[in-house]
Amino acid sequence: MTVVFITGVGKGIGRALTEAYLARPGYTVIGSVRDKADPKYQDLRSHPAASGSKLILVSIEAASQTDPKTAVEELRAAGIDHVDIAIANAGISPPAAPLEAAAIKDVEEAFRINTVAPLVLFQVLKPLLDAAKAPKWVSISSAVGSITNIDTFGLYPFGAYGISKAGLNWITAAVHNGNKNYVAVAVHPGLVQTEMGNEGARAMGLEKAPVSLDDVVQRLLPFVDGATREKTSGKFFNLDDGSEFAY
Repeated sequence: MTVVFITGVGKGIGRALTEAYLARPGYTVIGSVRDKADPKYQDLRSHPAASGSKLILVSIEAASQTDPKTAVEELRAAGIDHVDIAIANAGISPPAAPLEAAAIKDVEEAFRINTVAPLVLFQVLKPLLDAAKAPKWVSISSAVGSITNIDTFGLYPFGAYGISKAGLNWITAAVHNGNKNYVAVAVHPGLVQTEMGNEGARAMGLEKAPVSLDDVVQRLLPFVDGATREKTSGKFFNLDDGSEFAY
Protein backbone atom coordinates (compact mmCIF):
# COMPACT_ATOMS: atom_id res chain seq x y z
CA MET A 1 0.00 0.00 0.00
CA THR A 2 1.44 3.33 -1.12
CA VAL A 3 0.41 6.27 1.08
CA VAL A 4 0.35 9.76 -0.43
CA PHE A 5 -0.34 12.93 1.58
CA ILE A 6 -1.43 15.98 -0.44
CA THR A 7 -2.35 19.38 0.98
CA GLY A 8 -5.05 21.56 -0.54
CA VAL A 9 -7.08 18.90 -2.36
CA GLY A 10 -10.38 20.77 -2.50
CA LYS A 11 -9.67 22.25 -5.92
CA GLY A 12 -7.03 22.94 -8.53
CA ILE A 13 -3.77 21.01 -8.64
CA GLY A 14 -4.44 19.23 -5.35
CA ARG A 15 -7.80 17.95 -6.53
CA ALA A 16 -6.38 16.79 -9.87
CA LEU A 17 -3.50 14.95 -8.19
CA THR A 18 -5.86 13.29 -5.73
CA GLU A 19 -8.08 11.95 -8.49
CA ALA A 20 -5.05 10.73 -10.44
CA TYR A 21 -3.56 8.84 -7.51
CA LEU A 22 -6.95 7.32 -6.64
CA ALA A 23 -7.05 5.92 -10.17
CA ARG A 24 -4.02 3.80 -9.31
CA PRO A 25 -4.64 0.49 -7.49
CA GLY A 26 -3.30 0.08 -3.98
CA TYR A 27 -3.04 3.74 -3.00
CA THR A 28 -4.20 5.45 0.17
CA VAL A 29 -4.53 9.15 -0.61
CA ILE A 30 -4.68 11.50 2.36
CA GLY A 31 -5.93 14.92 1.37
CA SER A 32 -6.19 18.07 3.45
CA VAL A 33 -9.07 20.51 3.15
CA ARG A 34 -10.15 23.35 5.40
CA ASP A 35 -13.05 21.42 6.92
CA LYS A 36 -13.53 17.79 5.98
CA ALA A 37 -17.14 17.92 7.24
CA ASP A 38 -18.11 20.58 4.68
CA PRO A 39 -20.74 19.12 2.30
CA LYS A 40 -18.97 20.70 -0.68
CA TYR A 41 -16.36 17.93 -0.48
CA GLN A 42 -18.92 15.14 -0.84
CA ASP A 43 -18.23 14.77 -4.56
CA LEU A 44 -14.55 14.35 -3.75
CA ARG A 45 -15.35 11.72 -1.12
CA SER A 46 -17.43 9.78 -3.63
CA HIS A 47 -14.88 10.00 -6.45
CA PRO A 48 -14.21 6.55 -7.94
CA ALA A 49 -11.11 4.73 -6.70
CA ALA A 50 -9.18 1.84 -8.18
CA SER A 51 -9.01 -1.56 -6.51
CA GLY A 52 -7.53 -1.33 -3.03
CA SER A 53 -7.37 2.47 -3.10
CA LYS A 54 -9.13 4.92 -0.82
CA LEU A 55 -9.30 8.58 0.15
CA ILE A 56 -8.93 9.93 3.67
CA LEU A 57 -9.73 13.60 4.20
CA VAL A 58 -8.22 15.57 7.08
CA SER A 59 -8.98 19.10 8.21
CA ILE A 60 -6.06 21.52 7.98
CA GLU A 61 -6.63 25.25 7.81
CA ALA A 62 -3.66 26.52 5.86
CA ALA A 63 -2.34 28.98 8.44
CA SER A 64 -2.94 26.74 11.47
CA GLN A 65 0.06 25.48 13.39
CA THR A 66 -2.03 22.94 15.33
CA ASP A 67 -4.28 21.36 12.68
CA PRO A 68 -1.46 19.30 11.11
CA LYS A 69 -0.61 17.66 14.45
CA THR A 70 -4.27 16.84 15.06
CA ALA A 71 -4.56 15.41 11.56
CA VAL A 72 -1.56 13.12 12.07
CA GLU A 73 -2.97 11.91 15.39
CA GLU A 74 -6.22 11.03 13.60
CA LEU A 75 -4.30 9.21 10.88
CA ARG A 76 -2.34 7.13 13.38
CA ALA A 77 -5.59 6.24 15.14
CA ALA A 78 -6.93 5.12 11.75
CA GLY A 79 -3.97 2.78 11.25
CA ILE A 80 -1.72 4.91 9.05
CA ASP A 81 1.83 4.03 10.08
CA HIS A 82 3.84 5.62 7.26
CA VAL A 83 3.69 8.15 4.42
CA ASP A 84 5.55 7.38 1.20
CA ILE A 85 4.98 10.66 -0.63
CA ALA A 86 4.14 14.08 0.82
CA ILE A 87 3.13 16.81 -1.63
CA ALA A 88 3.07 20.32 -0.16
CA ASN A 89 0.63 21.83 -2.62
CA ALA A 90 -1.64 24.23 -0.71
CA GLY A 91 -0.78 27.86 -1.23
CA ILE A 92 -1.96 31.36 -2.03
CA SER A 93 -0.89 34.05 -4.47
CA PRO A 94 -1.32 37.61 -3.16
CA PRO A 95 -1.89 40.54 -5.53
CA ALA A 96 1.05 41.22 -7.82
CA ALA A 97 3.10 44.20 -6.70
CA PRO A 98 6.78 45.19 -6.83
CA LEU A 99 8.68 45.10 -3.58
CA GLU A 100 8.25 48.81 -2.83
CA ALA A 101 4.48 48.52 -3.18
CA ALA A 102 3.89 45.08 -1.66
CA ALA A 103 1.46 45.26 1.25
CA ILE A 104 3.17 43.89 4.35
CA LYS A 105 0.01 42.04 5.31
CA ASP A 106 0.21 40.22 1.95
CA VAL A 107 3.87 39.38 2.51
CA GLU A 108 3.12 38.01 5.98
CA GLU A 109 0.10 36.00 4.86
CA ALA A 110 1.91 34.49 1.89
CA PHE A 111 4.85 33.55 4.10
CA ARG A 112 2.59 31.93 6.71
CA ILE A 113 0.76 29.81 4.16
CA ASN A 114 3.37 29.15 1.46
CA THR A 115 6.43 28.78 3.69
CA VAL A 116 5.61 28.24 7.37
CA ALA A 117 2.70 25.85 6.76
CA PRO A 118 4.80 23.38 4.71
CA LEU A 119 7.48 23.51 7.42
CA VAL A 120 4.90 22.69 10.11
CA LEU A 121 3.60 19.88 7.91
CA PHE A 122 7.09 18.44 7.47
CA GLN A 123 7.73 18.54 11.20
CA VAL A 124 4.61 16.55 12.07
CA LEU A 125 4.86 14.16 9.11
CA LYS A 126 8.55 13.37 9.60
CA PRO A 127 8.02 10.29 11.82
CA LEU A 128 5.62 8.86 9.23
CA LEU A 129 7.99 9.69 6.37
CA ASP A 130 10.86 8.12 8.30
CA ALA A 131 8.81 4.92 8.54
CA ALA A 132 8.56 4.65 4.74
CA LYS A 133 11.08 2.62 2.74
CA ALA A 134 11.85 5.44 0.30
CA PRO A 135 10.18 8.68 1.47
CA LYS A 136 9.59 11.50 -0.99
CA TRP A 137 8.86 15.15 -0.23
CA VAL A 138 7.57 17.30 -3.10
CA SER A 139 7.15 21.08 -2.80
CA ILE A 140 4.85 22.70 -5.35
CA SER A 141 6.89 25.84 -5.84
CA SER A 142 7.08 28.46 -8.59
CA ALA A 143 9.60 30.01 -10.93
CA VAL A 144 8.77 33.22 -9.09
CA GLY A 145 10.76 31.84 -6.15
CA SER A 146 13.99 31.61 -8.17
CA ILE A 147 16.39 34.26 -6.91
CA THR A 148 18.88 33.56 -9.70
CA ASN A 149 16.27 34.15 -12.39
CA ILE A 150 14.54 37.21 -10.94
CA ASP A 151 15.80 39.38 -13.80
CA THR A 152 15.65 36.75 -16.56
CA PHE A 153 11.99 35.97 -15.92
CA GLY A 154 10.89 39.51 -15.06
CA LEU A 155 9.70 38.42 -11.62
CA TYR A 156 10.14 41.70 -9.75
CA PRO A 157 6.39 42.53 -9.69
CA PHE A 158 5.63 39.42 -7.60
CA GLY A 159 7.29 40.45 -4.34
CA ALA A 160 5.15 38.77 -1.68
CA TYR A 161 4.72 35.55 -3.63
CA GLY A 162 8.37 35.36 -4.62
CA ILE A 163 9.59 35.75 -1.05
CA SER A 164 7.34 32.94 0.15
CA LYS A 165 8.29 30.51 -2.62
CA ALA A 166 12.00 31.23 -2.19
CA GLY A 167 11.50 30.27 1.45
CA LEU A 168 9.75 27.06 0.43
CA ASN A 169 12.65 26.23 -1.86
CA TRP A 170 15.08 26.66 1.03
CA ILE A 171 12.99 24.30 3.17
CA THR A 172 13.04 21.74 0.37
CA ALA A 173 16.82 21.89 0.06
CA ALA A 174 17.12 21.57 3.84
CA VAL A 175 14.85 18.51 3.91
CA HIS A 176 17.18 16.95 1.35
CA ASN A 177 20.31 17.93 3.25
CA GLY A 178 19.13 16.73 6.65
CA ASN A 179 17.53 13.43 5.63
CA LYS A 180 19.94 11.24 3.71
CA ASN A 181 17.38 8.62 2.68
CA TYR A 182 14.79 11.11 1.40
CA VAL A 183 14.07 12.38 -2.06
CA ALA A 184 13.14 16.04 -1.57
CA VAL A 185 12.44 18.19 -4.60
CA ALA A 186 10.80 21.49 -5.52
CA VAL A 187 8.85 21.75 -8.76
CA HIS A 188 7.48 24.60 -10.84
CA PRO A 189 4.30 23.15 -12.40
CA GLY A 190 4.00 25.94 -14.94
CA LEU A 191 1.37 28.65 -15.05
CA VAL A 192 -1.64 26.42 -14.46
CA GLN A 193 -5.30 26.93 -15.33
CA THR A 194 -6.52 27.28 -11.76
CA GLU A 195 -8.15 30.27 -10.12
CA MET A 196 -4.77 31.34 -8.74
CA GLY A 197 -2.89 30.56 -11.95
CA ASN A 198 -5.30 32.47 -14.16
CA GLU A 199 -5.05 35.50 -11.88
CA GLY A 200 -1.27 35.37 -12.20
CA ALA A 201 -1.54 35.02 -15.96
CA ARG A 202 -3.74 38.11 -16.20
CA ALA A 203 -1.22 40.03 -14.09
CA MET A 204 1.34 39.12 -16.77
CA GLY A 205 -0.92 40.32 -19.58
CA LEU A 206 -2.19 36.90 -20.65
CA GLU A 207 -5.83 35.96 -21.15
CA LYS A 208 -5.43 32.79 -19.09
CA ALA A 209 -2.78 30.39 -17.86
CA PRO A 210 -1.36 28.13 -20.60
CA VAL A 211 -0.98 24.86 -18.65
CA SER A 212 -4.00 22.61 -18.06
CA LEU A 213 -4.54 20.50 -14.95
CA ASP A 214 -4.27 17.40 -17.14
CA ASP A 215 -0.83 18.61 -18.25
CA VAL A 216 0.27 18.92 -14.62
CA VAL A 217 -0.92 15.42 -13.73
CA GLN A 218 0.67 13.86 -16.82
CA ARG A 219 3.99 15.52 -16.01
CA LEU A 220 4.11 15.39 -12.22
CA LEU A 221 3.14 11.79 -11.48
CA PRO A 222 5.81 10.20 -13.71
CA PHE A 223 8.31 12.75 -12.41
CA VAL A 224 7.62 11.76 -8.79
CA ASP A 225 7.64 8.06 -9.70
CA GLY A 226 11.10 8.37 -11.21
CA ALA A 227 12.60 10.83 -8.73
CA THR A 228 15.81 9.56 -7.12
CA ARG A 229 18.16 10.75 -4.42
CA GLU A 230 21.07 10.87 -6.86
CA LYS A 231 19.49 12.67 -9.82
CA THR A 232 16.53 14.60 -8.42
CA SER A 233 16.75 15.32 -4.72
CA GLY A 234 17.74 18.74 -3.43
CA LYS A 235 16.96 20.37 -6.76
CA PHE A 236 14.33 22.62 -8.34
CA PHE A 237 12.70 21.49 -11.59
CA ASN A 238 10.54 23.08 -14.28
CA LEU A 239 7.79 20.60 -15.17
CA ASP A 240 7.09 22.46 -18.42
CA ASP A 241 10.15 20.85 -20.00
CA GLY A 242 11.81 18.82 -17.25
CA SER A 243 14.77 21.17 -16.98
CA GLU A 244 16.45 22.13 -13.72
CA PHE A 245 15.98 25.65 -12.35
CA ALA A 246 18.61 27.46 -10.35
CA TYR A 247 17.44 28.38 -6.87
